[in-house]
Amino acid sequence: MKRSKRLQRELAQAEKVWGPLADCATASFASLVSTYNLSVVSGDLLYLNNHWYVTHTGLLSLAYRRRCAGIRVLPVRAFCNPGMRRWAFKATVLRSRNCKGFVAFGDADPSNVSPLVHGAEMRVAETRAVNRALRKAYGIGLCSVEELGSFADPPQSSRESKKLPPQPANGNYGGPKLRDRLCQIIRQHQLDPVLVKAYATAFCGTKTLREASREQVENFVAHLSDWAEKDRDALLCQLNSYLPAKGSAA
Repeated sequence: MKRSKRLQRELAQAEKVWGPLADCATASFASLVSTYNLSVVSGDLLYLNNHWYVTHTGLLSLAYRRRCAGIRVLPVRAFCNPGMRRWAFKATVLRSRNCKGFVAFGDADPSNVSPLVHGAEMRVAETRAVNRALRKAYGIGLCSVEELGSFADPPQSSRESKKLPPQPANGNYGGPKLRDRLCQIIRQHQLDPVLVKAYATAFCGTKTLREASREQVENFVAHLSDWAEKDRDALLCQLNSYLPAKGSAA
């Protein structure tokens, strides 16, 4: 079947990020692009474990294109426990002013979110509720990547037990041996060094990686190594969230 130029461009970008796709994955990808106008370039889709997942960005963009009339989100107080950081939300998507609404629920607590977003469980729960409601409203059978509960890193004690010993300092970056270790992880697990750098900066909470302390970089390297060994697909998804989205704000 002859592919449009747009589909060819999107497929080329997908294979650049995830490698050659299976025939079934290519067929479903073509359907997603043509039916919903979703885009890998814009960060609408992710490919994990031979399955496609839609992102929050992709769902909101679809709602905008389809002229969504509104989204209502309310906490489900019976299932919320702020002390335990457990939250549940009910989202209602209105496709038009006369629409009765498509309802869905989302929940989050420290056990089903990444440690990277601990303290933000309320926002995660709200996002999951909105995503599920949008998928119902627009007939998308794909799970959204934000709904997955497999992004948890190894326990903190496990990460700490594998911290690297102090390295000779060479500025705040932690010395050449630490850089070599990071480069080794990138090569071993075939990671994008640009995305790893962006992730490292966010992990350390600094504007640039050079501003991070040696201890912060050591913690990041140990964290990256642990996650890559335990669940590389989840790590790739996390890294892909740092892909520049077309038209998005920085």
